[in-house]
Amino acid sequence: MISVIIPTYNEEKALPKTLQALFSQPGEFETILVDGGSTDRTRAVVADHISLTQHSVLSTIQLITAPKGRASQMNAGAKEAKGEWLLFLHADTILPDGAIQRLNDMETNQSIQAGGFMHQFSGDDWRLKCISFLDNFRCTRSRIIYGDQALFVRLALFEQLGGFPNRPILEDVAFCERLIKVTNPHLLFPPVITDARKFIKMGIWRSFIRVLLIILHVEFRLPVLPRTFFQDVR
Repeated sequence: MISVIIPTYNEEKALPKTLQALFSQPGEFETILVDGGSTDRTRAVVADHISLTQHSVLSTIQLITAPKGRASQMNAGAKEAKGEWLLFLHADTILPDGAIQRLNDMETNQSIQAGGFMHQFSGDDWRLKCISFLDNFRCTRSRIIYGDQALFVRLALFEQLGGFPNRPILEDVAFCERLIKVTNPHLLFPPVITDARKFIKMGIWRSFIRVLLIILHVEFRLPVLPRTFFQDVR
């Protein structure tokens, strides 16, 4: 079984599409949403989906809370997980068709211990396509999987590595730096689709520079980026 862990914080706009796409997937899975103190209708959106899936045999959904912060929330979800695989899914990211079934099929293949998906933004803006191309190129070279690529890892290995480091930013990078020392993450295609609204609201060129600086920071150990660089955009 797959345990899908979704950290949420004020995601009422994107979450319905993410859950709708997730629960249209064939295969056995559980979903654990970990809310970090939303003040919008996020929890009501989850409650609606709980009522829709309560009679399902192959999928279940539960909502828990944890202190705000992706590392804190995803670690809390992992503690509740019962699946062989942990799949960490952002609330504004949609899995490709058949993703859950592919992970279920890989369960007995012990040569695959972790992985993620190639990435794409919603919409047709060429600048966003450029950002995804750059990010995918980086990922295939370094095997460092960002959070919006739907990282998946076997529960036993996740626990062995101590989960996500308790840090406010770049927890996904820090975890994958540990991960690639013990396994070679498997990259899957078709890509996940991330809602582009946050990048558009922030400004696409500003977002592009932001992504580029993150890559340079990770690849070349540039000075630590300021916390304001990772401000919430809803």
